[in-house]
Amino acid sequence: MGAEQLQAVPHLTTALTGPLLEIEERLLERETPIEQWFHERWLATPAPFYASVDLRNAGFKLAPVDTNLFPAGFNNLNPAFHPLCIQALQIAVERLCPKACRILLVPENHSRNTFYWENIGALVELLERAGYQVRVGSLLPEPAGRQSFSLSGGRTISVEPIERTGDTVTVQGYKPCFVLLNNDLSTGAPALLQGIAQPVVPATVMGWWNRLKSNHFTHYRGVAAEFGEFVQIDPWLIDPVFRRCGHIDFQKREGEDCLAENVHTVLEEVRLKYREYGITQEPFVIVKADSGTYGMGIMTVRDANDVRQLNRKQRNKMAVIKEGQTVQQVLVQEGVYTFETLGDAQTVAEPVVYMVDRFVVGGFYRVHTARGADENLNAPGMQFRPLAFADSCSCPDKKRSPDASPNRFYAYGVLGRLAALAAARELHAAMAPNP
Repeated sequence: MGAEQLQAVPHLTTALTGPLLEIEERLLERETPIEQWFHERWLATPAPFYASVDLRNAGFKLAPVDTNLFPAGFNNLNPAFHPLCIQALQIAVERLCPKACRILLVPENHSRNTFYWENIGALVELLERAGYQVRVGSLLPEPAGRQSFSLSGGRTISVEPIERTGDTVTVQGYKPCFVLLNNDLSTGAPALLQGIAQPVVPATVMGWWNRLKSNHFTHYRGVAAEFGEFVQIDPWLIDPVFRRCGHIDFQKREGEDCLAENVHTVLEEVRLKYREYGITQEPFVIVKADSGTYGMGIMTVRDANDVRQLNRKQRNKMAVIKEGQTVQQVLVQEGVYTFETLGDAQTVAEPVVYMVDRFVVGGFYRVHTARGADENLNAPGMQFRPLAFADSCSCPDKKRSPDASPNRFYAYGVLGRLAALAAARELHAAMAPNP
C-alpha cells in the first residue's frame, strides 16, 4: 500500500450541508471547555484500558454504533500512530500498576484468523516498545494452548498455556504483574482468572458473556444528554435511538411481536426527527444481538413487518453468534447512514476510532465494496484503510473549514471519547457492590 493510500481522505458527499457542519463548528468553537469537560469526567470515572468505537457519519448525524472493549485491529493503525500509542500505553499501565514490568496478554481461543494474530503481534510490539516484557498466554490447556503463528515481516508469536498456583497465574515460570485480555469472553468468565491476585483488564465482567450493548447505550444516552446540554446541541444528533427485546428465539419464532413493536417504535421516533430536520432519507433500523461482536447476528430492517417474514436462512443467520452462542436478546438500534466513500469507486466507508486510556491513538476506515450506505460494514469482505488521526484528532485547525480533515477527525475523536466515557461508567456500575 502506497503512502498516498495510507493518507487518503474519504470523499464526503454531504460534507458541506446539514446540521453536522454545525456540530463540528460547535465543537471547534468550544474546544478548550470541551477538553476541560472531559478532564473532569475522567477524574470521576477513569477510562477503560483500551477501546475501539465504530462511528457512522450520515452528513446530518454523527454517532457511535458500537463500542468494543477488546479491540482487535491494532495492526490496521498507521505506523505514524505508534509513538502516540506507546505513550498512552505507558500512562494506562502506570495508572493500573505503577511498578508493572511484565504483562501477560491473553488472546482469543481457537482463532486461526491471520489478521487477528497480526493484531496480537502489533499489540505485543507496542507494549514492548513501551518498555514492558510481554508473553502471550492461552486459556486453553495443553496441547491446544501451545501454538505458534508466523506473521508478516518474519516475526513469530508463541502462545503458551496459562498455569495457576493458588492465586497467581504464570506461563512457564513467567509471573506477570497483570493480565491484559484481548479475548472478549463470549463463552463465559474463565475460572482460571477468577480470584487471582494479579489485576485483570478489562475486568472479566465486561466480557460478552455478561455485557449488553443496550446497557452500554443506556449509559451513552446519559453521556450524550450531558454533552448535548453542555455544547447546546440536540443529543439526537450524536445518539442513536434504540430499544431492547429481552427474549427472542429466531429459530422457534418466539419474540417476533416484541421485535416488530420495537422496530416500529424506533422507526416512528426517527421519522419524527427526520421531519424536524427536513431529512428526506427513509429511516431504517439495525437489529443486532445484544451481546457479541465479529459482525454476527445483525440485519438491516426498514419495516416492522420484515421481521415477521424472515425465511429459514435469515432466521438461522440471526440465531447464532460467535462460538455458537445462541441469540436470546437483541438491540433494535436506529440505523445511521454513512455517506462517506473512499476512492474513485466511492466504496462505502465508516470510521473506527481507537483509544488507549483517555487518549485517541488513531483509527482507520472500514470499507466494504458489496455493502450500501444503510448496511452493516463489519462483515466478510470488509477491508481497512488506515488514516492519520494521530495529530488531527487532538489538534484541530480553527482557521480551516470544519470539513477539513483535521477538524472532521477532531469531531470523530470527541465522539469516540464520549463512547469511552459511557463504557467507563458501564464498568463502574458493573464493579459496584450489590446493595
